[in-house]
Amino acid sequence: MVKRRVALVAVFTLLALAGCSVVPELEPVSEQVAPLCPPVPVQECAVCEAKACPATVVVERVVEKPVPAAVALPTTAGELNLPIIGAVEWATVEPPGLRLEARIDTGTETTTMLVANIRQLEKDGKRYVLFDLRDPESGDSVEVESALQRKTVLKRSTGPNQTRYVVSLWVSIGEHRSLIDVSLTERHDDDYALIIGRNFLTDVAIVDVSRRHQLN
Repeated sequence: MVKRRVALVAVFTLLALAGCSVVPELEPVSEQVAPLCPPVPVQECAVCEAKACPATVVVERVVEKPVPAAVALPTTAGELNLPIIGAVEWATVEPPGLRLEARIDTGTETTTMLVANIRQLEKDGKRYVLFDLRDPESGDSVEVESALQRKTVLKRSTGPNQTRYVVSLWVSIGEHRSLIDVSLTERHDDDYALIIGRNFLTDVAIVDVSRRHQLN
């Protein structure tokens, strides 16, 4: 029994010695240090030089264009070589000899004059008409008396009919002077005190509505 124990101890001893000879000796592990990054050189940015915009250069070019000569408008027309008048002309009314700005209306048969305070009277068995006409230069009211030629009734679609007195007056435009019938009215819805109708214009003048004050 003792011999067996001695043998086992000897076997274990041999195994232990054999194990020590087989295991290689380990080298010590050296601690690795991470290399440091080299310093990065700081580069300074170049400062951009401020540049001003160049001044605007204005190039002038003179272009000469010939001016066409003014074309003179005709002063007469038609087979009768009648004078051309505009839509508005100066006219003289006698009596009382006032110079009025007149509207030329080819659509009206009888010349009309805007007056005030119309009244009728009778002298020596004849009928006359008195009315007031405003002087455009002084602003004063001038009383005019003229023989009554006739009465006309103007029918209206709205409102009562209007009775108008017709007298004979001398009317002059330019160099032409005619004794014509003039219808008197007290309405004041027109900018002109005198409206020239066809009873003055026929065979006397040609109207060009694009013109004004063609005759003195």
